[in-house]
Amino acid sequence: MEAARVMTMPQLRGEMLFDEPMSRHLSWRAGGNAKCYFTPADIEDLSNLLASLPDDEAILWLGLGSNTLVRDAGFDGTVIALQGTMNELERLADDRVFAGAGVTASKLARFCAKQDLVGAEFFAGIPGLVGGALAMNAGAFGGETWRHVVGVETIDRKGNRHQRKADEYQVAYRSVIGPADEWFTAAIFQFEQGDGSAASAGIRQLLARRAETQPMGAASCGSVFTNPENDHAARLIESCGLKGYRIGGAVVSEKHANFIINDKNASANDIESLIKYVQQTVLDQQGVELKTEVRIVGGVA
Repeated sequence: MEAARVMTMPQLRGEMLFDEPMSRHLSWRAGGNAKCYFTPADIEDLSNLLASLPDDEAILWLGLGSNTLVRDAGFDGTVIALQGTMNELERLADDRVFAGAGVTASKLARFCAKQDLVGAEFFAGIPGLVGGALAMNAGAFGGETWRHVVGVETIDRKGNRHQRKADEYQVAYRSVIGPADEWFTAAIFQFEQGDGSAASAGIRQLLARRAETQPMGAASCGSVFTNPENDHAARLIESCGLKGYRIGGAVVSEKHANFIINDKNASANDIESLIKYVQQTVLDQQGVELKTEVRIVGGVA
């Protein structure tokens, strides 16, 4: 992509940054630079940006940066950042809520509780945005995003917008397959009407449990690996004696084995090397192939 061409287009009103360090935007606080980093002003601005990009332009959608690692060589494409934009949140009917892709999952949980809707409490345990939760069927504490999806709004590479029903997607554990080259911009969720004060209390309990069991405040991406069927990645990793194992500045959390922490200025390569080491060790000792929940993108230095 010719970055200057996009920057000078008069219809773009959002912020465009060039050669932007992704360590500023990822919860791991590591990673190389992105060629272009764009925060759209709104959905129309996003549509205009997409329409201006070449068909072969690499695109990385970014929420809170809690599930992404950009390699040290950087990302040779355009990052579209949704934090702080497309954050509409509205109750539509007795049991339905509209949420833009830029709404934080925790805000959705609190909003539903205030509206006397129950079943959204688990969203408080997801450290990301609605858009990311939709893309990977994110879950926490036994809840999953797509159990509550009625329909979604998407946008394609040409900037065209679509409305789709939930049954147009194949959904499984941490997996969502739908029309190619479309990204989620909003969703309509359905929850049950109930006791909002009880839902708020449930959120507080979930957050307290999370603080007790996970390394809150540390630079991590959340859970690195998905749980194998009928097992837990953390149990497998801990059983291999890997808690505290370190490569460079990256270390397996002593508190929760499915977390890798940037402890001492880790590079993205340190983190990725540790991920691969954990995978190989668990495969060798437990016979289980761990799959990553985190996205790893960018070139290899």
